[in-house]
Amino acid sequence: MPLYVISCVDKPDSLQVRMGAREAHLAYAKTLGDKVKLGGPFLDEAGQMAGTLIIVEVESLDEAKALNAADPYAKAGLFEHVDIRAYRITLNGLT
Repeated sequence: MPLYVISCVDKPDSLQVRMGAREAHLAYAKTLGDKVKLGGPFLDEAGQMAGTLIIVEVESLDEAKALNAADPYAKAGLFEHVDIRAYRITLNGLT
């Protein structure tokens, strides 16, 4: 099954929106089970959460888009920009 990277950048000054949807977002992420291979927030220069990166293993780009659209962060209008792309691992670990 292919991997997809979901890269999201928060709207400016939207930390309050993020925090308001965070608990629901984390609960949603848990429902995805083994589909989520890696995930976490982007941080700004002050160390505040400012975006999201999630790598999922799903059947298609459409499924990755649907997963993102169902995320409480997306439903709350948190993101200024979303980029979803197919991904292939070529390096694993440090060499």
